[in-house]
Formats: sequence, structure tokens, C-alpha cells
Amino acid sequence: MLLSEAFLSVSTDDFSSLVRGISIGKLKTYQMYETLKTRAHLARLNTEGLRKAIPRLRARLEDKDEDLAKDLAQAMLLNHMDLVLAVLGFLGIPHENGFFAKGLDASQWLTSGWQERVHAEFHGKFPEPALLLYINHLAWELDKTASLFQPGGTAPAPPAA
Repeated sequence: MLLSEAFLSVSTDDFSSLVRGISIGKLKTYQMYETLKTRAHLARLNTEGLRKAIPRLRARLEDKDEDLAKDLAQAMLLNHMDLVLAVLGFLGIPHENGFFAKGLDASQWLTSGWQERVHAEFHGKFPEPALLLYINHLAWELDKTASLFQPGGTAPAPPAA
């Protein structure tokens, strides 16, 4: 799964909402300000600049810019750290303030159906676009066998007889 697919699976309005929710202060606190500024191709990174860049950012994601997708997801998820902590706690994945060790083998926690269980548990408790982004981001980062999660998605067709 490509992380850019997770962004493209949400509506344009939901994507815009996620971008508008990025906190410049949190980017600076977590030392992501310069990274996102460079990756987003912005001379100055501020809320107005991000808002105006939304169509260009979405177009780059449509072109499968995975580096942008990674940095954008991290910037967005900083504003939803309560969601990140809740999901990691629910799944039992060891972490330190929402961050886990590089190379963590999470297969013992990400068992079959984990995406559905997380969605069922947190649907309605957190904004849906952020929840879907995090479920797919977690799959992209820790569960390389997972496909894009979309609630209510169609089940695979049964094999032909």
C-alpha cells in the first residue's frame, strides 16, 4: 500500500480539513517545521500558506509523492496525538508518547482484523478523517501486508467455482 492512497481515499474536503488542522507550533516543537516547509515547497510555512497549497499538495499525492505523504501524515498526526495514544494503547503496541522503536515487529499486535477492530472502537470518538489516516498510516508503517482500509469496504469476491 502506498501512503498517498490513504490521503486520496478521503474526500477533498476532509483532506483540506486535515491540512488546515496542522499546528505550526507543534511542527516546531517536534522539529518538523523545516522538513514540512521544504517537502511542501513553501517559501514560508504558515497557516495561510498551507491553506493555499492544499490543491497543489493533493495533486502531488495523486502523482504518488510518497515523501510528501510521509511528512504530511506525520504533521497531521501530531495534532491528533490523543488518537495515536488511544489506538496504540488499545492495540497494546509498546511506545513512548506515541512513538515506537524503528524496526518494531508489530505482528503480535496487528492480528487479522485489527483495522476493523480499531475503527469499531474509535469511530465517533475521534474525527473520522484522522482515524482513517492513522489506521492506514499504522498499516503502512508496521503492517506491510495490509491493504488500504476503508470502512464498509466491499469484501473480496469469493473464488470462482
